[in-house]
Amino acid sequence: MSNRTPADPVKPALPGTETVDPRYAHLDLWPPQARLEAMWEAQLAAVAAIKPALPVLAAAATAAAARLGRGGRLVYAGAGTSGRIGVQDGAELPPTFDWPVERTILLMAGGDAAFTRSIENAEDDRAAAEAAVAAHLIGPDDVMLGVAASGSTPFTVAAIAAARARGALTIGISNSAGGTLLAAAEFAILAETGAEVVAGSTRMKAGTAQKIVLNLFSTEVMVALGRVHRGLMVDMQAKNDKLRLRAVRMLRTLTGREDAALEAALAEAGGRVKTAVLVLEGLDRVAAEALLAAHGGILRAALAGLGK
Repeated sequence: MSNRTPADPVKPALPGTETVDPRYAHLDLWPPQARLEAMWEAQLAAVAAIKPALPVLAAAATAAAARLGRGGRLVYAGAGTSGRIGVQDGAELPPTFDWPVERTILLMAGGDAAFTRSIENAEDDRAAAEAAVAAHLIGPDDVMLGVAASGSTPFTVAAIAAARARGALTIGISNSAGGTLLAAAEFAILAETGAEVVAGSTRMKAGTAQKIVLNLFSTEVMVALGRVHRGLMVDMQAKNDKLRLRAVRMLRTLTGREDAALEAALAEAGGRVKTAVLVLEGLDRVAAEALLAAHGGILRAALAGLGK
């Protein structure tokens, strides 16, 4: 029987990421190498925490690819460290996979200024999140990822709830069980990382797990959309010398042809590897682009259409 009287306040349970691990109470007195080993071990634990979430992650990525394949947009929502990790993932998709910039929306609590500094009370602003979702006309073909270590950041939860109400696919990513974010999202991805070496510093274990989850999710989606072929980033934007050399190496791997032919085909294809592969199969640029378009941009299917 409880000794608490009805008048006693009920303290909400701390998120796992905010708890204090007594093992690190004297961290500041440890030798530097011992401190680093403790932090390194925590990073390994962050990686391990993701494995139980892989089935839900796979289902979420499959559902997301279907909507994005219809022309939907990929939306990231978060605050503080979690928001910045989401921004980083979204920003890397155009150069790596030629994902259209206009189909990536970054909803950061506090706006653009919060990318590099803390904005007071921004993470508590539910109205700002709801207004941003409405302003971007988030709808049924869109996919929103809400990231929050505690699983209860008001801005992120409100963004997910508003997007889901408008028919968008919603995915919540959290490092703490029991938060409202996972309940608000259609797909709940929990990577339970627990207490940090430095209590509450979720840029550490929790941040590592979030980055890995987003890496896995976005890469799986891009593979499903045909933006990877034979393990190569064939939609990469070859915008500098290093990347042009990489494009030539990819063409050599994919076709077995020599450099002179590869460079000529890449030039004719406007620097696009998938188009260049089809040019090397005897098509001109217009025909190659038309064939790719007819097969949803999937090179494997386009080659099959040529009997390759």
